[in-house]
Parts: sequence; structure tokens; C-alpha cells
Amino acid sequence: MPPIIERVTDLETRPAPPLLRRAAPALLGYAAVRALGLVVLALWSAARDKSALTLLSARWDSLWYSRIADLGYGYEVRLPNGDVHSNLAFFPLLPWLERAVSAVTPLSPAHAGLLVSTVASLAAAWGIFAVADHVHGRRVGVCAVLLWAVLPVGIVQSMAYSESLFTALAAWSLYAVLTGRWVTAGLLASLAGLTRPVGLAVVAALWATAIASFGRIGRSTASHGAPAWPRALGMLLAPLGAAGYVLWVGHRTGKGPLGYLDIQAGWRNGFDGGYAFARFVVGKFTSFPSALAGVGLLVGVGLIAWLYVVCVRQGQPLPLLVYAGVVTALALCASSYFGSKPRLLMPAFPLLLPLARALAGARVPRSAWILGGVAVASAVYGAFWLNGTGPP
Repeated sequence: MPPIIERVTDLETRPAPPLLRRAAPALLGYAAVRALGLVVLALWSAARDKSALTLLSARWDSLWYSRIADLGYGYEVRLPNGDVHSNLAFFPLLPWLERAVSAVTPLSPAHAGLLVSTVASLAAAWGIFAVADHVHGRRVGVCAVLLWAVLPVGIVQSMAYSESLFTALAAWSLYAVLTGRWVTAGLLASLAGLTRPVGLAVVAALWATAIASFGRIGRSTASHGAPAWPRALGMLLAPLGAAGYVLWVGHRTGKGPLGYLDIQAGWRNGFDGGYAFARFVVGKFTSFPSALAGVGLLVGVGLIAWLYVVCVRQGQPLPLLVYAGVVTALALCASSYFGSKPRLLMPAFPLLLPLARALAGARVPRSAWILGGVAVASAVYGAFWLNGTGPP
């Protein structure tokens, strides 16, 4: 966590309380939403004779992460169609943390992953608040955190997955960029790059902002009169995490610097500009029931595109636009795991800021009723989803 327990200034440049105390309403609201989701999941799972704890800690990607924490890299599954699923596809920071927590507590790696994810989700909520508060003020910050909490797939924030950890590192790196802490931003971007391949988005945001500041562009995100070397050092540090892991995979597999792409190909995952996803959506219109899902997908993609356009029109700072744009592009243009798109989009929290601004501008009772209703719907959907297909 960056050194952020200090006094900052609000939009009127008056002294503000320490950032943690300032974020307290957002964090309490976030914790309440996540608690609601867990209670509904526990009740739903019990009714189906399933363990909510197992659903959260020992299914899908959670199993891969905990196996890496327990046994290291080198495990793979060969499917009947010839595909090879290697655990080298999973970046190492989460399993490292699971192993560390498991070593000093009685927790298994899987349960340690839940603890890491829980702490990381609170850090992510705090980081989202810090960014939104810095750009639009405290009330928007609170609304942004609550909107992130009530996303339809928000239950993933409580799973032993890497989304919460990545979002925490990304949000605080972006906050560091916005406040001119370039070295801190670079270190956090490097850690984000050790967490998920989409760490590229954090690197791109930092690099774009630093380059713009060198060229005397985007002065609102640069440090006026600050020496150039912190920005240069931040740019140097930012890609080291992702680059280091990708190069290590290439060396381990003997396939060279781009060997990681072969690992992803074994999972039938890659970047095709959205062609496979477009075919998937079009294929939904072959029959009436599935056509409704196709319409829903088109509406969802259209909403995401509209939100990004609104972000641009509202003048969001350059690092937020670059970060959200890259996360969105990588999520929508990946060639496989179409059911994972909502989960992969979850770290793109700047897309929520226009909605947060609208909620912040409404009367408190109205905003509370809207967020409360969506929170209940999200909790029910998360329990239904996780007891069914869940996050592939």
C-alpha cells in the first residue's frame, strides 16, 4: 500500500481529513454490500446442499491458483481435443501471497486466497474511492465504490480470484499517477503486471501520462515543476513485473520471449480484435430463446461503449481513459471464454464514474433506494450464478 495516510486537499484546497477516514462511508457501504452477497450465497448454497466456502475458494481459477501456491508451476491438463491447459497461464502474485499467508497461519492455500481477496477487495474499494474523490469529489467517490460493489458479477470480488488484487493495485497506481507519485505508481504497476496479463493497461496509462507530461500536455495529471527523473523511473519500473514473468515463462518452456502466447493458445485464448466474440454474438440469433441473449449482449457492449464516450466527454484524466480503454479492449477482443467477459471487465472501474456522478447528483433517498435495490439483485444473481455455471 502506498504512503497515503496523510492530509490531502479537496476541490476548494481546504484541508481534508486523512484519506482513510474520508473513505470510511464508502468502505462501510462496500462491506455491507459484500456481506449481503455472502449471506445470500450461503443461504442459496445451503438450500442446494452445497458449501459456499468451497464455491468461493476451490472452483475454477481458484483451484489453479491454490495448486500453484502449494506445488509451484509445472502442472498441466491435456484435454481430449489436444488442447493443453498449463498453470503457467496464471500470473504469480496471488499464489505467492497465498503461500505466504498459508505459511504463517493455519489456513490452507485456498482459504488463504480468500483472506487475500477479502483484504484486496477492501483495498480496491479504497483505491477506487481515492481516484473518484480526487477527480470528482467525495460523494462521487462513495457512489463509485458502491456501484463497483453491486456489479452483477460482484461476487467474484469475494472469491479466491485475482480480480480484487489486480483492481487494488491498478486503482492505487492510477491514484499515484494522478497525484504525481511516479515511483510509487511504477512499483504498483509492476505488481499489477505480476497479477494479471491486463496489467498492460496500468503500464499504458502510466506511460501515456508520463509522455504527455514530458511534452507539456495534460498538465492536470503532471507534477508542475517536478524533476523529470521520477517520471522516467516510474516508466522504467512499470513493465518489469509482467515482462519478467513473460520472459521467465519463455525461458522455462524453451519457446523464447513470446512463449507465454503459446501457453495462452493452449487455453484457446488470444487477441483477435473481437472477431471470435462477434461470431459468438451473431450465433446467438439462430433461435428465438438464444436471440434474447444475443440482444442482451449487444445492449451490454453498447452500454460499455456509451459509458466510455461519456467518460471522454466529461474530461476524465488521461490515465483513467487509457486504462479503461485498454482493459475494455483486452476483455472484449479476447478470442475465448466469452462467459468471462463481465468478470474481465470488472477492473475497468473508471467506466462507472459517469453513473456515479449521476447518482451523486440525485437526492440521497433516491440514490439509496436505487443502490439498495441493485445490491439485492446483484446478491441474488451472484448466488444463482455461482451455484450454476459460475465464472469459467
